[in-house]
This record gives sequence, C-alpha cells and structure tokens, in this order.
Amino acid sequence: MTATEIGVLDRLVNDKPKARQKTLSHYLIKIARLGGYLARASDPPPGNTVMWRGLSRLTDIALGATGEFVGN
Repeated sequence: MTATEIGVLDRLVNDKPKARQKTLSHYLIKIARLGGYLARASDPPPGNTVMWRGLSRLTDIALGATGEFVGN
C-alpha cells in the first residue's frame, strides 16, 4: 500500500475506539469496509467480492486525491 492509500483510508474510514495499532489486518478491515463490510462482532471475515469492491473504490479515491488523471 502506498502512503496516499494509507492516508485516504485513515481519513475515510473511522477507527474503532480500542484500535490503536496500525497493522496490516487493521487496514484490510478498512478496505473491506469501503467494499460494504460491516465489521460486526458476529460477522465472518470479508470475502473476495467485498475486498475487490473496497480495493477498486480505494484506487478510484486515491487517484482523485492525487489529481493524476488518465486521458482527457
């Protein structure tokens, strides 16, 4: 993950009050939440479709945040 993507995730997805560590699993849950994962206590781990939606959404937002557009 790039620094821009981490910054976007930190701004867009709110942390839970007890989450202080910034680990890979922490950011994977944030990506899943962008894809529609609710992260409730009884929910199973996020699946491929939710992660794909979150990653594509994160990529679009990160491109918009940098201002580097492809094409016209």
